[in-house]
Amino acid sequence: MSVNPQTHTGPPYGQPQPGYPGYLPPGYGGQPIPSVPASQYGAYNGPMTGYQPAGPPQGYFPTLGFSSKGSPVSLDSDASFAPNFLGSLRTPATSGAAASTSGTSVPPGQPLYSQFGQGDVHNGIPASTVQLQRPPQQFMPGTTPASANQPATFQQYGLPPTSTQQLTNHMAGMQIGGTSASVPALAGMSYGPPTSVPPASGSFTATGAGQYVSYANQGPPPPTIPQGLPPTSLSQGLPVAQAAVSGPPSAPHLSSQPPGFGPPPLSSGIGASSYAPAAGISRPPSMPAGSLPGSGLITSQPNHVTSPPPQPSMTGPLPGPPMAGLQGPPPTHPSQPAYAPQQNGSFGQNRGNQPNYGAAYSGPANYGSPPAPAPPPKRLDPDSIPSPIQVIEDDRNNRGSEPFVTGVRGQVPPLVTTNFLVKDQGNASPRYIRCTSYNIPCTSDMAKQSQVPLAAVIKPLASLPTEEIPPYLVDHGESGPIRCNRCKAYMCPFMQFIEGGRRFQCCFCSCVTEVPSHYFQHLDHTGRRVDYYDRPELSLGSYEFLATVDYCKNNKYPNPPAYIFMIDVSYNAIRSGLVRLICEELKTLLDYLPREGNMEESAIRVGFVTYNKVLHFYNVKSSLAQPQMMVVSDVADMFVPLLDGFLVNVNESRTVFTSLLDQIPEMFADTRETETVFGPVIQAGMEALKAAECAGKLFIFHTSLPIAEAPGKLKNRDDKKLINTDKEKTLFQPQTAFYNNLAKECVAQGCCVDLFLFPNQYLDVATLGVVPYQTGGSLYKYTFFQVETDQERFLNDLRRDVQKEVGFDAVMRVRTSTGIRATDFFGAFYMSNTTDVELAGLDCDKTITVEFKHDDKLNEESGALLQCAVLYTSCAGQRRLRIHNLSLSCCTQLADLYRNCETDTLINYLAKFAYRGILNNPVKTVRDTLINQCAQILACYRKNCASPSSAGQLILPECMKLLPVYLNCVLKSDVLQPGSEVTTDDRSYIRQLVTSMDVAETNVFFYPRLLPLTKVDFNSDSLPTAIRNSEERLSKGDIYLLENGLNIFLWVGVNVQQGLIQNLFGVSSFSQINSSMCVLPILDNPFSKRVRSIIEMFQSQRPHYMKLMIVKQEDKLDLLFKHFLVEDKSMNGGASYVDFLCHMHKEIRQLLS
Repeated sequence: MSVNPQTHTGPPYGQPQPGYPGYLPPGYGGQPIPSVPASQYGAYNGPMTGYQPAGPPQGYFPTLGFSSKGSPVSLDSDASFAPNFLGSLRTPATSGAAASTSGTSVPPGQPLYSQFGQGDVHNGIPASTVQLQRPPQQFMPGTTPASANQPATFQQYGLPPTSTQQLTNHMAGMQIGGTSASVPALAGMSYGPPTSVPPASGSFTATGAGQYVSYANQGPPPPTIPQGLPPTSLSQGLPVAQAAVSGPPSAPHLSSQPPGFGPPPLSSGIGASSYAPAAGISRPPSMPAGSLPGSGLITSQPNHVTSPPPQPSMTGPLPGPPMAGLQGPPPTHPSQPAYAPQQNGSFGQNRGNQPNYGAAYSGPANYGSPPAPAPPPKRLDPDSIPSPIQVIEDDRNNRGSEPFVTGVRGQVPPLVTTNFLVKDQGNASPRYIRCTSYNIPCTSDMAKQSQVPLAAVIKPLASLPTEEIPPYLVDHGESGPIRCNRCKAYMCPFMQFIEGGRRFQCCFCSCVTEVPSHYFQHLDHTGRRVDYYDRPELSLGSYEFLATVDYCKNNKYPNPPAYIFMIDVSYNAIRSGLVRLICEELKTLLDYLPREGNMEESAIRVGFVTYNKVLHFYNVKSSLAQPQMMVVSDVADMFVPLLDGFLVNVNESRTVFTSLLDQIPEMFADTRETETVFGPVIQAGMEALKAAECAGKLFIFHTSLPIAEAPGKLKNRDDKKLINTDKEKTLFQPQTAFYNNLAKECVAQGCCVDLFLFPNQYLDVATLGVVPYQTGGSLYKYTFFQVETDQERFLNDLRRDVQKEVGFDAVMRVRTSTGIRATDFFGAFYMSNTTDVELAGLDCDKTITVEFKHDDKLNEESGALLQCAVLYTSCAGQRRLRIHNLSLSCCTQLADLYRNCETDTLINYLAKFAYRGILNNPVKTVRDTLINQCAQILACYRKNCASPSSAGQLILPECMKLLPVYLNCVLKSDVLQPGSEVTTDDRSYIRQLVTSMDVAETNVFFYPRLLPLTKVDFNSDSLPTAIRNSEERLSKGDIYLLENGLNIFLWVGVNVQQGLIQNLFGVSSFSQINSSMCVLPILDNPFSKRVRSIIEMFQSQRPHYMKLMIVKQEDKLDLLFKHFLVEDKSMNGGASYVDFLCHMHKEIRQLLS
């Protein structure tokens, strides 16, 4: 397959593609694929019987049951997926392997040399054929024989293998690499020098072989994609022109002799010799560039398999009793907790000359048995590549039932998609801090070699479920918290008390500090203080200290904060009914301002301003009979015309401000003023807080581009022609420095800005969003706002925003133990120096992502420590310190790093890194950098941690097997690859939202949750199992719910039963469903109640209220809905998951060669 044919040119990857020459239209989207025989098995309907998993197998998901299109090849082993090759067995959940697929393009007219795509199984052999069991005995449905050359897995003739036997797939003429798992890891395996490819992280110069070559330049799509032309398989009798090979191709055939008999193994391994070197000889060189990228298996490995020195491997079935019920294929034997991936030759090694490769692959001599008859051609089965749903379900089943106890260093927490309880025993809960890896390299060379970014996503004020205890508040009196004398770290469970408890040694800088006499306590026989369990700061990972006056501005305690509501009363806002809606809501909402736990009423004071081209301030002092309005028309020199009576207590002034809120819509009802100001509005709010000597928040409701003459005036600079040019980055930059300077002043005053935008046209979110962004505020956008359809969403957002827990005037610092330091920060905040993150406001939804770099060596024994300290003012005006501590392990072996990564957190970091990168770099450079960095991460794993195997396999670390699918979702996102309908404002808005999202939010944003509602159980609170985000998973007779954190869609197929439509919508047929409704009718039947409760639950879980959209199949909204089916090719040129996996495989192989 050609990796890089120069002949075909076309739009670069990431642009819309006109279609590949020589190929029929894809059959992915719903139409059947021409010339692909129907599968002889029915649709897959759940895991095999007889399989007792700790969680469902990772190659597919239970409860799918969609109809088969074409007959995809199955790959059920989560260990590898090559299209027809199924190979290594799955291991127990703890270290199970995963898989992905790969493929590459071939110029039109040239047969694809693929050995995959031949099996006739859709999602596995039917349950009656083979029983699946977890170790010790596992049989893989649909797996095919272990490949010919698996150096490192089987001994050729002596003892029977202890683990994976080779299973021949009686359906597919294909050989698969089975692998041995029982091999102990080699001690002291060496990892080789760092790769010579320059690091991708931190800079946007994607250099080296890993650069992204546009898809279009690679000829037609990879064989794995469901294009109309079925892959031609090697076993279809094509001559194989290869230097050292004579006779029919060996790899794709299976032998059907009884186990244990058979000719010498075929070798389709690397190099000229037909056997792998004997034990003790170094492992074979990596594959010459003769096998196609993408033609290999995808194997995900339990990241700890290091294979022993290679030994000759066998192709035929291995010794062992034949198994009843399988004609032909022998049983696959258990893989032990560690299994190696498929080995060489599993897929497509002996091939003809490939275009763009220097010479024919001089494959080993062929000792093989006669070729099997050619199986019918197939396309790659998307079920054979790693499934996000499977990983999520496995984690839920394996880790959802037990509490996560934080006492152990370097523990990887359950996934964000799993519901679990946390017991704090010395490390902060993953609700507060999640890391990209919980085992970090001891040296910077090792970190550079792996390219895995070391980062923590910190959510300091995260809300906890009711079953968990919020952090304890510790009051040390006037002396304040105990701290290290040198580095100023706060007392925590990792500090070491010495000299009988009279001094302590800092765990961050090793400095020894005297224990103050009032804090002294004796030590027990283990060296631990006897009051260890009585003091949160000695026994818990998260806690709060009451700050003393030394921690306050100007050495005086702060006043309680204030909220100022600033309402645009220009023509657009009045005409749409927005002003009336806001005023009505505020009358009741102000009773729900946040307050400290035991306080009867909130200490927060409130004020009101309205504006268009001028500003109107209101005196709502409790002693007045009617509110008074004061107008400031000199917007160039903003001042606040009144002090007393502007900020008031809600209960004291209720009648006055209720009267005001009744009058505002009437006062401006006949306005003709269309122009607005914006900069002076923020200045006014900030000046009011300054005059009141308090911190606070401005709630600004704004409708149009501020074009009136005033500071911060903007012009319309929207220009679609800049997209995909080097000037595209200017669209994301503010058009004036005015707002950056204003944001800096706001932060100094503790003035946080929450901005609600209601645009009907371009508004320049990139500029207006600067102040909310840098002050730690929130941004909400309601395009083409209409009261009937959007009020529920807006009012829910407003209520949550006003009521949520928030800290004011906050400063955050992250301290680390010697060896690493925080070097980079992402999120909504301001930094005036390199260490302190300053936030005028910090609420319970905001995250700060921190990247760490080595500045010295780390030690495996002592590990690494992080301490995040946030100093803030509570909503009652109390100055507090919140402390979160986390201990991480350190490693000298790359395999340990790859075994303890968390892909969801890694994607959160990479998305923020990319979304910041587009401010200063062309979008294409940013995309290339992302792809290059991920290819380096996976290539380093392949080179240093994976068992030796053919280059035709894609081998992924178990905990990173979803990295390609999630990365592709980031690359296809509207910010990095917009369709023509996405506005510049939308892109700026999403860019800003994602930058302060936590891991759970980015997870569902990039890979939405899709539930089949007809599978709902009315008698249980459990949700139906989600399905993968692809159109071919949808059935016309089903109803689906899709949510991504910002939108929620209810998709109704054209063939849904009439009874379901009646129960859910209260109408009798599909055509009568009103797709403009945004709330389901309240009907008294179990289906309606359950669906409405699921929607309400989803809406309550997310920081932004999701508006419900009803999508009827083949209706106008159907295209929008398909945009969220992220495993498919997107309208704007984004690759399908299958395509992208092939591309990543090619990138990895280029790096390795």
